[in-house]
Amino acid sequence: MSGSNGDREVVNDSGRPLKPFYGPADWQGEAPDPGEFPYTRGIHPEMYRGRLWTMRQYAGFGTAAETNERFRFLLAQGQTGLSVAFDLPTQIGYDSDSPMANGEVGKVGVAIDSLRDMETLLDGLPISEVSTSMTINATAALLLLLYQLVAEKQGCAPEQITGTVQNDILKEYAARGTYIFPPQPSMRLTTDLFAYCQQHLPDWNTISISGYHIREAGATAGQEVAFTLSDGVAYVEAALAAGLAVDDFAPRLSFFFASHMDFFEEVAKFRAARRMWARIMRDRFGAKDPRSWTLRFHTQTGGVTLTAQQPLNNVVRTTLEAMSAVLGGTQSLHTNAFDEALGLPSQAAAELALRTQQLIAFESGVPQVADPLGGSWYVESLTDAVEEDAARLMAEIDERGGAVAAIEAGWMQKQIGESSYRFQRRIESEERVVVGVNRFVTKAGAVDIMKVGPQQQEEQARALAELRAERDGAAVGVALDRLEEAARGSENLMYPLKEALAVYATIGECCDRLRRVFGEYQPPDVS
Repeated sequence: MSGSNGDREVVNDSGRPLKPFYGPADWQGEAPDPGEFPYTRGIHPEMYRGRLWTMRQYAGFGTAAETNERFRFLLAQGQTGLSVAFDLPTQIGYDSDSPMANGEVGKVGVAIDSLRDMETLLDGLPISEVSTSMTINATAALLLLLYQLVAEKQGCAPEQITGTVQNDILKEYAARGTYIFPPQPSMRLTTDLFAYCQQHLPDWNTISISGYHIREAGATAGQEVAFTLSDGVAYVEAALAAGLAVDDFAPRLSFFFASHMDFFEEVAKFRAARRMWARIMRDRFGAKDPRSWTLRFHTQTGGVTLTAQQPLNNVVRTTLEAMSAVLGGTQSLHTNAFDEALGLPSQAAAELALRTQQLIAFESGVPQVADPLGGSWYVESLTDAVEEDAARLMAEIDERGGAVAAIEAGWMQKQIGESSYRFQRRIESEERVVVGVNRFVTKAGAVDIMKVGPQQQEEQARALAELRAERDGAAVGVALDRLEEAARGSENLMYPLKEALAVYATIGECCDRLRRVFGEYQPPDVS
């Protein structure tokens, strides 16, 4: 937020002008109690009194064995859910020994090439007792099936297999870039997963519709809500077009938002998104089940708000962002480690990030009352303002033919880029202060940085060679042919994918067969 300077206008991070104070004239509405439609104040009557949010620290690096060790450590420190980060080759469907994977294996997440890697990743973890979130999109169907295959080998009943797969390909086109196929076949994979889980994994969240990466790319709070909910509308419409009934799949939809540094607007953003989605599902899509109306969401503190300069300042940033997520009513939370602007989070930094959540949960007193900021003239006014911004943008997206059309035309990407540019200009002009970056700058001290070296790629390549030598090559070939044939038709692809993965076909081999049929996405020129 800009500081006051004479008569200069004060604006927040979205560029919204702010008054010196707020009073009864700024908000005269009424908000139903927590747990009541449209859930502005929370989706449960007592919120965290009944159950704390899930503390789900995002982790993944190097090999499956290394990441398994980090998961064991975090669970021993009191983490209550797993969250898996995958490396870029896994995200875009290349095996670790592919030339396309050079230099990227294990760098930003764990390398998973086959069922064997997933078996190692989950070895000894209580997956029948904790839920698992997997941040994966283009290859989401494959990673979910690998997870299910391991769970089945461990004797988990279908209803014990719980968690979330991100599976939000639209935001990849709009903001992030880890896509493989064009939008239409990608949407087919998404809705195939919806239908499969309805039949076989009843308690799995089939998608985490993600505003996080949209916000990290530079969107304002209102844009984050609008573009995320518009993507959600597109997924609902695609599922309906595929013949699914809204109340059969809508209760398993979930969302993923960022929490950035404009504290009160972030609280307002979560409240606005919740009530907008409730009305969309009830009034636009005619959902009858109240579970279809509730926006359940995971939050991650801001990655782009972390600074390499004075990295210990990031502990304070993360604490403030985590607090606004809790005050906004999140269902699960990841708190970033203070050293993530420099490299992979060290174990000590990851532990401190988890302790940050635990301090809020057990020492702050914040969870003892549902929506404690409800009724604040400022917060309620901001909630209305964020909703107005988001509703206006969603109406324009509808006029442009919906989220898919807006993304294919490059319109959504352009809006995000322009907002990012405006915010960066404010930082460069020092209108927006970033402590340690453009004000209160001191000489940097030495910080130990955790790095993944080339040996992980060499190890993965050796393991792949051993796997291909040991598996039943004929069975793999038959299964891959079956997958390609199914892709040329209209049947649900989850079933031939599962058959192929079960006989240890690799992710890269499966994706190569799908590339033959679907092709690869080429982004539009939005310059």
